[in-house]
Amino acid sequence: MDIASFRRQGKEVIDNICDYYENLDQIPPMSTVKPGYLYKIIPHDPPEEPESFEDVQQDLQNKIMPGITHWQSGNFFGWFPSSNSFPSMIGDMYSNMLNIVGFNWICSPAVTELETMMTDWLGKLIGLNKRFLAVNADGTEGQGGGSIQGSASEAIIVAMIAGREMALDRLRGDNTEAEVDEMRHKFVAYFSDQTHCSGQKASNIIGCKACIVPSDDNYRLTQDALLDAIRKDKAAGLIPFFVCGTFGTTNTTAIDDLVGIADVAKTEKLWFHVDAAYAGSALSCPEFRPLALGIERADSFNFNTHKWMLISFECSVMWVADSTHLVNALSIQREYLPRVKGEKTFVKDYRNWQLPLGRRFGALKLWFMMRMYGATGIRANIREDVKQAKWFEEKLLEDGRFEIMAPVVFGLVVFRIKPAAITSTKVLPIGECVTNKANIDLVKAIHADNRVFLVGTHIKGKDVVRVSIGSTIGNQQHAENLLEVVLQLTTSVIEQWS
Repeated sequence: MDIASFRRQGKEVIDNICDYYENLDQIPPMSTVKPGYLYKIIPHDPPEEPESFEDVQQDLQNKIMPGITHWQSGNFFGWFPSSNSFPSMIGDMYSNMLNIVGFNWICSPAVTELETMMTDWLGKLIGLNKRFLAVNADGTEGQGGGSIQGSASEAIIVAMIAGREMALDRLRGDNTEAEVDEMRHKFVAYFSDQTHCSGQKASNIIGCKACIVPSDDNYRLTQDALLDAIRKDKAAGLIPFFVCGTFGTTNTTAIDDLVGIADVAKTEKLWFHVDAAYAGSALSCPEFRPLALGIERADSFNFNTHKWMLISFECSVMWVADSTHLVNALSIQREYLPRVKGEKTFVKDYRNWQLPLGRRFGALKLWFMMRMYGATGIRANIREDVKQAKWFEEKLLEDGRFEIMAPVVFGLVVFRIKPAAITSTKVLPIGECVTNKANIDLVKAIHADNRVFLVGTHIKGKDVVRVSIGSTIGNQQHAENLLEVVLQLTTSVIEQWS
């Protein structure tokens, strides 16, 4: 493909993307292919000779698209949003054009400096405490700063590595290096039973113990439960070093006792990380910031702009209040990685803030989106999704057959068919097992119907239905369609149980 061909065919691709978005509501949101379908319809060896753009395009439509679940559809309500926007796509296109491997400043100064400025922009947009910013008000270098990680899963690994370095540094003051090495296997990190599974995975990766603390009746990690777990572990000779609090858990968007956790972290000298992968975007709206009290005392904070802030995957932003332990833990110097002398504020080797060496020019997506939407547009998008979620909750309660399983604070509604709705069709009382099965059947019926897509989950022994509102192209009509499907199929499920 030469420049002339790319110019012509690139325009065709843009047209195809626009056609896709214009017609997305007419496509069933969930792929219905069977495992291994692609193996049966594409060659098992790479082509020996070049193939035409037209042939590849045709196969994309006929072979690949049937295996796609359409996350951008207004009828997609599964997991959390995978938001996108045309400004973000444009930023991605320019990043792909330049194809820079930006591991340090000299690779392309704009790559590093724009990231420093965009993470500060974003931090200010969500009201993040100034201790997390890279640049002080007078233009001098701050102790903290943000960086773009691939995902919240990567961010928590990076945070745990920094926390481990902080703990090791403290232990080195009273012990020999050999003694410190012997202590490593005693390190323990704390999560609740509602923390995202990436916490457990991060513990496995860095080789520490993970203590899963039971959440309370509101699905929150509390100060008392955390303290109790720490006391037991210390009595067993373990060394607490890290705790993760969550602002908006995956199952219910519960908010942990961040103030209480911060108190424990200070007393016990733990690294305190706050995972706000989904709900962090809501902090762009000032009315949600009182819910985040305690974040200002964290050592690190992360949220995924690619979930609910109009940025395409992957763009997970992580801030640290003091980058010292992070950089000390991840810095490796080689002769082919030249150091640059100059204004320290903007000469950051972001390779020392992440797991990989190389990195994309991800800040371009943030730059395009924040400039073309503005704070006003970003807030309007969040508020509209929350409004639709509240409306959906209200309509479920009006129907009378459902119960809401967790407060609707953001764009997530967690509900189930309540036992009484099934009991009314039976002579005998309905137990939890039957109620669970009815709600599992409801999710299956919605999947089989395939007008909308959502998922179920299991919390505190109860199977529930989970609706996440936040598609970029979603609107009130989509919420009304969702309600119609849920009410209609609930009637069918209850009739089957009768």
